[in-house]
Amino acid sequence: MKTLIIPLAIATTLAAGAASAQPYGYGYGSARSIDARQAMIAERIDRNEADGDLTRGEAYRLKSEFNAIANLEARYRWNGFSRWELSDLNRRLDGLQNSVRLASRDNDRRYGYNDERDYRWDYPRY
Repeated sequence: MKTLIIPLAIATTLAAGAASAQPYGYGYGSARSIDARQAMIAERIDRNEADGDLTRGEAYRLKSEFNAIANLEARYRWNGFSRWELSDLNRRLDGLQNSVRLASRDNDRRYGYNDERDYRWDYPRY
């Protein structure tokens, strides 16, 4: 019986140590959620630029802001994330996500004011 308890205790200790090394689980404040949010935002910027919802200048500004956050994230990741660093990254990503949403809906079209996309919402074309 003692031979079964000792390996079980060691395995439990190792599993608890590995779980505590994870940076705050899988939720909103985790490193994995940061990576997923960055991928989603980058894809949204590219898609809105391809659709013409973002002008070239807007896309450049948003990509520059995205790259600055990615560089900051790499510096934070170097020694592991603290709770403050994760909340700082989430706050910055919230702001970037809001900027992408607003810039894609402001009707600054890449193709110009008289584009067919503008006509369909204003009045019928004859």
